[in-house]
Amino acid sequence: MIFDGGKKSFCKLLVLLIAVLSACSVSAHADRMIGWGERTVPNSELTGITQIVASGNHSLALKSDGSIVAWGHNDFGQATAPAGNDYTAIAAGFRHSFALKSDGSIIAWGSDDYGQATAPDGNDYTAITAGAYHNLALKSDGSIVAWGYDNDGQATAPDGNDYLAIAAGAYHNLALKSDSSIVAWGRNNKGQATAPDGNDYTAIAADGLHSLALKSDGSVVAWGWNSNGQATAPDGNDYTEIAAGGYHCLALKFDGSIIAWGHDDEGQATAPAGSDYTAIAAGEFHSLALKSDGTIEAWGQNYYGQATSPSGNDYTAISASGVHNLALKSDGSIVAWGEDDYGQATAPAGNDYTAISAGSWHSLALKSDGSIAAWGDDYYSLASAPDGNDYTAISAGHRHNLALKSDGSIVAWGQNNHGQTTVPDGNDYTAISAGAWHSVALKSDGSIVAWGRNNHGQATVPDGNDYTAIAADSWHSVALKSDGSIAAWGANYFGQTTVPDGNDYIAITAGVALKSDGSIVAWGNNDYGQATAPAGNDYTAIATGGLYHLALKYVPDGPMELLDTLGQDIIGLELQPGIEKSLLAKLDTAIDKLEDDNEKNNTAAINLLESFINAVNAQRSKKIPETDADNLIVAAQQIIDLLNDE
Repeated sequence: MIFDGGKKSFCKLLVLLIAVLSACSVSAHADRMIGWGERTVPNSELTGITQIVASGNHSLALKSDGSIVAWGHNDFGQATAPAGNDYTAIAAGFRHSFALKSDGSIIAWGSDDYGQATAPDGNDYTAITAGAYHNLALKSDGSIVAWGYDNDGQATAPDGNDYLAIAAGAYHNLALKSDSSIVAWGRNNKGQATAPDGNDYTAIAADGLHSLALKSDGSVVAWGWNSNGQATAPDGNDYTEIAAGGYHCLALKFDGSIIAWGHDDEGQATAPAGSDYTAIAAGEFHSLALKSDGTIEAWGQNYYGQATSPSGNDYTAISASGVHNLALKSDGSIVAWGEDDYGQATAPAGNDYTAISAGSWHSLALKSDGSIAAWGDDYYSLASAPDGNDYTAISAGHRHNLALKSDGSIVAWGQNNHGQTTVPDGNDYTAISAGAWHSVALKSDGSIVAWGRNNHGQATVPDGNDYTAIAADSWHSVALKSDGSIAAWGANYFGQTTVPDGNDYIAITAGVALKSDGSIVAWGNNDYGQATAPAGNDYTAIATGGLYHLALKYVPDGPMELLDTLGQDIIGLELQPGIEKSLLAKLDTAIDKLEDDNEKNNTAAINLLESFINAVNAQRSKKIPETDADNLIVAAQQIIDLLNDE
């Protein structure tokens, strides 16, 4: 939908990018992988990597097609990756490996002397981590399962179902709880299982005899054995990711550079130079990093060209994902750009599209006949559109989709690990928005319904029935109220639910709002300038791609086109023949003057338009209704302003 911000209907639209994407540490980007220290990558040109893990003597990499690559020591088959391309996460122990499948089940291989390669039954697992000879798995209900070697209690999982993240050291474990506190258990001979106090932690990492945690302010805490300085955390509060090796540690900084400390006998703690790294992993004596390559910078980082605007000024709608964008043109055709590894940025042919929505690695479009087109990654049938031609709205999430039908009911398809595609009953819905793992819908009475993952309260909706628009993101949700103010709920790590004051907003996304005067306000994470809104008040639509944003900007037609439009407006008013003829004659003469482009003729055209305004004023409220007269005068004055600027 385009919000015209009060501009005239003869405007055209120009895509403007107002921030930039940064790769996440485990996002499905086609990054190049490099290695340093004891282990090196088997193919330096290996691409399409989405996750890396390093163990004592072997390493694993997960590719964007869902397959696994393994290399290094293989005496127990731990570096013999299983076939298939339905894997979503990987973990490596000392002599074994295991992986999480797309159906939520676990597969394990390698040494099984303590049962560590015997995967538990079930298909409700969401995360995995491996210790030396034991494993942990996080279930969808927030509980933990552990198995393998249990000599220090490391394979005895704690009770409760309020866990968000897990990390296994050699013989101890860490778990991050929903209140942001840390629980630790297992071997504690060096204090590695003595968790620090506090509830402001956002990430955890554990290895042999030490542990790390990342705090909400971006600082690092370390504890446990400090034989080589591995438990001496670096100063600063600009860290975004941590990794613990056998006797060394890595940390990724906001600027994309890497800090390493601890034991360095194999060079594993000598970090490479550069500031273009996106993920890190530490083994016992080696380290790995994902590096960006061949990217273009438009406004900040631009890994896949998603911050490079397409040419043209005839766009009417925009939609942004993490790695690709869509734009709808005035002729009903679609333009797509950015990462295209699954075909998500290969727009379909045709010019009968009326709405667009970009998911993580797939895209949706609504056609004028009410049917849906889908393309890109078909994981969970994301790109398999439902039948029918009675749809009125679409929304693409991370791994699921929503569609609103003409009868007010909702259809959903895709991944349902958190209930995000289990739609509520009823047919009184007017708007939908799909987040990463939750969904939000607006009802005809102005109230909001939400369902799916709720670990940060993103699916716990506010009371009231005065809402007019909704937007869902990964961990939070935003709504526009009828008084023009904004409400937000869910995670607030970067201030994303601390909304701006005011009640003059007319459109929202997660982190950006369009005001009635055509200006933009942005808030939340600003690591890459995404919360620094561009100046100006000529914007008409907004879209967010996570760590970058898009906006459509108002660009008026040239004087000739505006004169022609003004003439059509006069004819449409059906004025008295004499008045219509006189006004059209002034415009026709102005057009004749402008066809010979020079300063003298521009001045003549301006004089004719001023005469036109005087003539309309003379008949205002007499032969020309006041509102119609005012509209004609505004349009003529705009043309004069354009001519004066030339």
